[in-house]
Amino acid sequence: MYPPKQETYPNQPNAPPVMGAPFYPASMQNVTPQAWSSGLCDCGNDCGTCCLTWCCPCITFGRIAEIVDQGTSSCGTSGAIYGLLMYLTGCQWIYSCAYRSKLRAQYSLVEDPCNDCLVHWCCQSCALCQEYRELQNRGFDMALGWQGNMARRQPGMAMTAPPPVQHGMMQ
Repeated sequence: MYPPKQETYPNQPNAPPVMGAPFYPASMQNVTPQAWSSGLCDCGNDCGTCCLTWCCPCITFGRIAEIVDQGTSSCGTSGAIYGLLMYLTGCQWIYSCAYRSKLRAQYSLVEDPCNDCLVHWCCQSCALCQEYRELQNRGFDMALGWQGNMARRQPGMAMTAPPPVQHGMMQ
């Protein structure tokens, strides 16, 4: 009377998402994870980011969150939440590890060297620096934020160039 019930499995083409299972668009399925562009402990290769993260990790995190959220959250709001969590509970790593997971999913990065939450719990500053460098290496100017980066990438948008340097008389 009724057609036989077909079983569907997560990640099977045209299968509906299963509750609790991560959903990735068909274009992201079966994508081989890539390595990070820099290592977790390569903080010394970018002293500016290292110093910023050491002195004020809420700024580093806020910039990462704005880019990863593609402008739906602001640097200031995300940084303030991070700072409040850090000073009130010391559990800011829970908040920031979620963004590491989002970043990895967006760029198909390997979960390396271990689980995202463990990386942020043990090596918070190193993890933030690595994520910041990853976005920089992918062409983002972190100080511009999402909107600034998108405006910079749109064709036909005039970029303001610095004025030409006037050279004086040489002796």
